Amino acid sequence: MNLHVAQELLGQSAPLHAAPVTIARGDGIGPEIMDAALRVLDAAGARLAIEEIAIGEQVYLGGVSSGIAPESWDSLRRTKTFFKAPVTTPQGGGFKSLNVTIRKGLGLFANVRPCRAYAPFVATKHPAMDLVIVRENEEDLYAGIEHRQTDEVYQCLKLISRPGTERIVRYAFEYARASGRGKVTCLTKDNIMKLTDGLFHRVFDEIGAEYPEITREHMIIDIGAARLADQPHRFDVVVTPNLYGDIVSDIAAEVAGSVGLAGSANIGAHGAMFEAIHGSAPDIAGQGIANPSGLILAGVQMLQHLGQADAAERVHNAWLKAIEDGVHTADIADAAVTKERVGTEGFADAVIARLGEEPASLKAVRYEAGAGGIPVPAYERKAPAEKTLVGVDVFVDWRGDVDTLAAAMQDAQNGAFSLKLITNRGVKVWPQGLPETFCTDHWRCRYEAKPGKQLTKSMVAELLGRLAQAGVDFVKTEHLFTFDGKPGYSLAQGE
Repeated sequence: MNLHVAQELLGQSAPLHAAPVTIARGDGIGPEIMDAALRVLDAAGARLAIEEIAIGEQVYLGGVSSGIAPESWDSLRRTKTFFKAPVTTPQGGGFKSLNVTIRKGLGLFANVRPCRAYAPFVATKHPAMDLVIVRENEEDLYAGIEHRQTDEVYQCLKLISRPGTERIVRYAFEYARASGRGKVTCLTKDNIMKLTDGLFHRVFDEIGAEYPEITREHMIIDIGAARLADQPHRFDVVVTPNLYGDIVSDIAAEVAGSVGLAGSANIGAHGAMFEAIHGSAPDIAGQGIANPSGLILAGVQMLQHLGQADAAERVHNAWLKAIEDGVHTADIADAAVTKERVGTEGFADAVIARLGEEPASLKAVRYEAGAGGIPVPAYERKAPAEKTLVGVDVFVDWRGDVDTLAAAMQDAQNGAFSLKLITNRGVKVWPQGLPETFCTDHWRCRYEAKPGKQLTKSMVAELLGRLAQAGVDFVKTEHLFTFDGKPGYSLAQGE
């Protein structure tokens, strides 16, 4: 849709200072809640120059496996701001998540999800809850790199980088500083994943030390998630890797009152995307009953990002006033507090009717005039560490016993390597394994350099050649390096 037509449909003229924005109406309830959200933003005086693109199910089914056509990327590059309704990913067929494609394709590394309670007008056990989750958006298991390696074993690679970690952690502290929040909590599982999650925790401590006015704490993700569900008042800003962030942000939104009320910002150096965190809900599509609140509040985040704090404040306070006045959609309706039960358009009308008003019981919001979002930190690449090859892990598809496998692997070792151990699913099973350990057909055989030997990759290739000649079915290798003399690989369980 061209700009002129889009503005006519929205009842807009074309103000010279309007911010360019790409919108997509999505699937399921998406078109309904997008229409409602755009009406609210327009009535509040949002200054938007809109381009519209098609994404989602029909694009998938039209033969574009990513769910977004190549020409749509041109619009996103032009506007650098994407206001997006939920989409449906078709079942089966290997279709990739469109959200992940857009986030990673545009480098939207920070996912920001405010989770606030609206008691007593929206039911919650935690009326004082008011926190923000800052989730890393590009790495971790969401890299989506998976392989089937044997008949019985599949793998997914967990990737955590120093640049990715430094950017998200610094963003979280900058967000806390700009928002007047006093604490940042880091959630990882570094008691188990000592290298990947260990890096995230270590960088959190390093960067946190640069913000002495902000309290910092670290929790293991399992107890952290439990405390977030039971004692959310303990948290202010939470920063965490991708998978944990996806899980705990939905937990937090539900604990606050409803996933349907939560908006989400995805921020990067080259653009931003704003969306509701819920899905396309095709079971209620077309019925006019969907709650547009998540997308409306995502629109508030977008207006803040665009530097239109005046419109953002009007929308947010009018939304709070509507909730406080008991104007509720079916998903949050409660006989004790609901005074008027409305549908999608009725709720948008209620917010528009209250523009310029503020809530009396709920805390009104104040946004700094002209604020244009949190600065995106640049990564400064450091001098590389001294990297030394000291061994290789060879992963083998094998259905025999471990002693026979060990003998075959030892027969193949040359003068540079010696077989140190064999593991199965990370547990040491040779030498001196436990007879009770259950083993699959996927084995890790670790070779280390013999004393005084300086390894080269050609030596690794020679070793693999000898294994191939012996008929050993190796499925992958991982080189073992030290960095400035420190091992860059983990020990086995039981080693």
